[in-house]
Amino acid sequence: MSHRLPVLVEAFNQNSKEAPCQYDIVFSKSFGELLQELAALGVESRRLCIITDSRVNELYGEEVLGLLQGKCAKAVKFVFPCGEENKNLDTVRDIYKFLIQEGFDRRDMLLALGGGVVGDITGFAAATYLRGIDFVQAPTTLLAQADSSIGGKTGVDFEGYKNMVGAFKMPRLVYMNLSVLQTLDERQYFSGFAEIMKHGLIKDAAFYEWLIGNIYEICDRDLNTLQEMLVKSCTVKKLVVEKDPTEQGERALLNFGHTVGHAIEKAKNFELFHGECVALGAVAAAFISWKRDLLSMEEYYEIRDMFVPFNLPISVDGIDPEEILRLTRSDKKMESGKIKFVLLKSIGRAVLDKTVTDEEILAAINEIYYREDDENA
Repeated sequence: MSHRLPVLVEAFNQNSKEAPCQYDIVFSKSFGELLQELAALGVESRRLCIITDSRVNELYGEEVLGLLQGKCAKAVKFVFPCGEENKNLDTVRDIYKFLIQEGFDRRDMLLALGGGVVGDITGFAAATYLRGIDFVQAPTTLLAQADSSIGGKTGVDFEGYKNMVGAFKMPRLVYMNLSVLQTLDERQYFSGFAEIMKHGLIKDAAFYEWLIGNIYEICDRDLNTLQEMLVKSCTVKKLVVEKDPTEQGERALLNFGHTVGHAIEKAKNFELFHGECVALGAVAAAFISWKRDLLSMEEYYEIRDMFVPFNLPISVDGIDPEEILRLTRSDKKMESGKIKFVLLKSIGRAVLDKTVTDEEILAAINEIYYREDDENA
């Protein structure tokens, strides 16, 4: 049985007369209801382009295209090679060319079928093609379902810097087929769990405890448990996004773990998954919180160790701590030369802090830096 979670975002500019943006997050266990949801958006009179990557296309591309053919003015598919390295302006340019060749105009629509890379690229293309056309998110990874498909952040990497070019563009619909999570390999699946844990840590202590209590069902990918988990997780993000859609304040709390995490991601040349890097960054942020006496030692070690049952790393090798520190200084969340660092005042309560020093960040990086010499000592 599907579940629906409405999202209502007021106009981005408070002085604008633009109508509020409203869309639903639909949690289903198949693609069976997708056509019905798209029909409510008037898809029968519009062209629709499915944008997906090569891996997802092999699994679901033809199934979703088959659902839409004959049910809208035109249904086509654009496929690009999978991988973070293709999340760039060259791929966006190829999408523009394809849409122009297919005659897409402002009334038409894009559908992002895939993980976070697909969703971010499609959203950015939708925000900028003809100054904006509608798009729908159909996320197929746990990471995308829990986080990146919700809230309208879109963008691409630039010269190796993550999400450095982007725009805010709200989707018209987020459609989650939870059954696709069962086709993810283990590493990809658990990578998404870092963002779910993050939502509990920053905003909902009860949800954090619920996650701990349902470890076995989550690891076994029980669909009913996954639906309950994602509804709870997405509710946290929805409430934050509704209050602060363009990250002027509270939405920045969703960056917990991302400052150090993004730096590690770049330093490791994207060898680690995004969620794995967020887990490492979360441990680093919790460490600073402990050292500032915001968290107790017991709370810090519990947070750190709770990533382990979900197959997420709490240490990383092959890095230069000084390089990671340097990369945090080029983070897009810098403001007037200072990092807006997210710390935990307690489990379930995050705060923004602009006073975190280089020395504190370096100490946190060293806390998660695994050296073979340490093991042999």
